[in-house]
Amino acid sequence: MGSELALIALSAMLVNNFVLARFLGVCPFLGVSRRMDSAVGMSVAVLFVMTVASLATWLVQRLVLTPFGLDYLRTISFILIIAALVQLVEMVVQKSSPVLYQALGIFLPLITTNCAILGVALLVQQKDYGFLQTMTFAVAASVGFGLAMVLLAGLRESLALASVPRSFQGNAIVLVTAGILSLAFMGFSGLVRG
Repeated sequence: MGSELALIALSAMLVNNFVLARFLGVCPFLGVSRRMDSAVGMSVAVLFVMTVASLATWLVQRLVLTPFGLDYLRTISFILIIAALVQLVEMVVQKSSPVLYQALGIFLPLITTNCAILGVALLVQQKDYGFLQTMTFAVAASVGFGLAMVLLAGLRESLALASVPRSFQGNAIVLVTAGILSLAFMGFSGLVRG
């Protein structure tokens, strides 16, 4: 069981990274990675929302949707659960760290529509994971999301000090950098299957 959980974690973090391999959650990845502090703040918010949303959606699927034959309500119920959790996170961040709240800006409420969070919740159901597998997958996927965010933020802060050709300045160099980062993560593709 321990080796299975380790494989799930390694796969979700590196091999099938939601941002760099599955290309889910690209909007906050590109939008919030300008500075390291906002990238870390968004990563922590996504870690909380993704983990709790995966647990909540797993429970709703097992205790409500499947027993009552309501599987067709899966997507809408998962989106409602995620939206409620994001509202909770937004209120906590606004009260506890107004500076971080300002830095995250519109991207904090947009976690609701972050397809990586919904993707994790749906993949857990598709793979028919148990409770421990679900928690491992959700935490590892969110850590992988955070890793990608922090790496890009660090690279973007370094690029701000570098001499970038005029035609590559701005969004062009960010997209090229994200593409190279994605290619680098493809090097992990042989570690784990699935």
